[in-house]
Amino acid sequence: MSKIALTQTVQKGGCAAKVAASELRKILSQVKFPAPHRELLVDGGLFDDAAIYKINSELAMVQTLDFFTPIVDTPKLFGRIAAANSLSDVYAMGGRPKTAMGILAFPLATMPESVIVDVMQGASDVISEASANFVGGHSIDDDTLKFGLSVTGFVHPDRIWTNAGARVGDVLILTKPLGTGAITAALKRQAVREDDIQDAILSMSQINNALDFFSDELMGAIHAATDITGFGLSGHSMQLAKASGVTLKICFDSLPQFPQLIKFLEEGFLTKAHRSNAEYTEDQMDSSCLSPLQRLVLHDPQTSGGLLLVVEKHAANKIVEALQSQFVAVSIIGDVVAKRTHAVLID
Repeated sequence: MSKIALTQTVQKGGCAAKVAASELRKILSQVKFPAPHRELLVDGGLFDDAAIYKINSELAMVQTLDFFTPIVDTPKLFGRIAAANSLSDVYAMGGRPKTAMGILAFPLATMPESVIVDVMQGASDVISEASANFVGGHSIDDDTLKFGLSVTGFVHPDRIWTNAGARVGDVLILTKPLGTGAITAALKRQAVREDDIQDAILSMSQINNALDFFSDELMGAIHAATDITGFGLSGHSMQLAKASGVTLKICFDSLPQFPQLIKFLEEGFLTKAHRSNAEYTEDQMDSSCLSPLQRLVLHDPQTSGGLLLVVEKHAANKIVEALQSQFVAVSIIGDVVAKRTHAVLID
């Protein structure tokens, strides 16, 4: 049987396949959710990355779930990226993942079982890198391949990172380059091969475990965090700013980007999420100093993107130095100022 290019079996892939943020908010606003328990420390009200449920004074549980359609052609790479993306939400809350359960939709009639074996193996390898356990899951026979994980982790209740803790004077740090949306759109349109975009694939496959590189002192200097995924830097930074009641001031020239990004944007390799992210943030972000092409960088939907860390100014350089061995593109990209008309300002 000839090799199957997974991106050619779906209409959209990765985090670009998310329901648009504005549409999701509209849907959720019509649902009456149960009254939160006293132990529920973080829920979905502020669009945080995961839920936090307090077990006792020393331990809280982190819960998250993420899955999507193929963003690359090779099954094992798809599994790696899907797993890294799912695990990221636990790391973005300051936690460590402990167990993962697979979520699988698989077209039994059109794909050989070797595809899903490779997807699961790729995911298992990444879960092992995170020192977590792959403990089961659920599968259905479906028309298109979808895969992801439900992840449970733990964090000390006093060391939780949320998107609501940013303080005026803090510094913004981004750990991975931007551009996976346009780059993988080029792959889907067969303008490039996986070999041509290895830097983006390696980045998406990398787990966002920043905790191992921080001393207790540096951990205490981190006030807020989120990971940059389908809503782009624009959407996720806006949500963090609004949750914290501040404005984020971002320097465009400081943003780490994959070398191919601007070229692919110029050539029109876009996703639906580029437009929906722009619409979602248009009233809350001032990017008037940028060209239309530069704005697309901000709206580019990331899959398994980097962490956006909000840290005390005095510790910013030390945090960057601590992360550079693992996240080679880590950069200071701006700072936090008092709340203004817009949640995000772009220099």
